[in-house]
Amino acid sequence: MFDYTYHTIAGESEGIYKEKGSKFIAFAYPVKTEEDVKQKVAEIKKKYYDARHHCYAYILGPNKDAYRLNDDGEPSGTAGRPIHGQLLSKDVTDTLIIVVRYFGGIKLGVSGLINAYKTAAKDALDNNTVVERFVEENYSVRFPPLGMNKVMQLLKRETVKITGQAYEADCIIHFTVQKRDADNLLDALRKIDGATVETL
Repeated sequence: MFDYTYHTIAGESEGIYKEKGSKFIAFAYPVKTEEDVKQKVAEIKKKYYDARHHCYAYILGPNKDAYRLNDDGEPSGTAGRPIHGQLLSKDVTDTLIIVVRYFGGIKLGVSGLINAYKTAAKDALDNNTVVERFVEENYSVRFPPLGMNKVMQLLKRETVKITGQAYEADCIIHFTVQKRDADNLLDALRKIDGATVETL
C-alpha cells in the first residue's frame, strides 16, 4: 500500500564534530527541488569559502526517489555516503545536509572520516524536529461557469488547497489535494456536467 504521509525536517539546524584539529560543521535544510539544493550548496560554499571540503547528501520526494551524494574531494564513500546514511536512518525526505570541513593538519583515515561526517550529520538532525506531512497531488479542473457552486463546494475540503484560478469561456481551477482523498474528490468532480480534470 502506498504511504499517504512522509517525514521531513521542520526547519534549519546545525551540528558540529571535532577531531584531531579538524572541524566538521553540518547544516540541515528542508528542500523541495534540486534548484533549492544548488542554491543552499552555493550559499554555504560562498560563506565558508576557506573550508577544505563542502560535502553533502540529499533526498527528495515522498517516494525518496531523487537523491545524491557528494564527497567534494574526500576519498570516495567517506563523506556523502555517511551523510546520506543519517538521512535514511531518520527516515526523512525533502532534506539536504551539507558538512563543511576545516582540515586540522592530521589525516583521520577512511574510518575516521566516515565517523566524522556521520556524527556531524547526526548532530544536525538531532538538533532538528522530524515532522509528518501528507503526500499531495496537483490537478486542474475545467468546467462551465454554471458548475462553479458545485466545484467550490467540493474544493472546500480540509485536504484541498486552491493554487490558481482562471476565468475564460470556461473556468479553470488549479489545486493540490492530499493523496489519500484524491480518488474520492476526482470522482465527485468528474460527475459535474462539463467538468474535466487533468493532472498537473
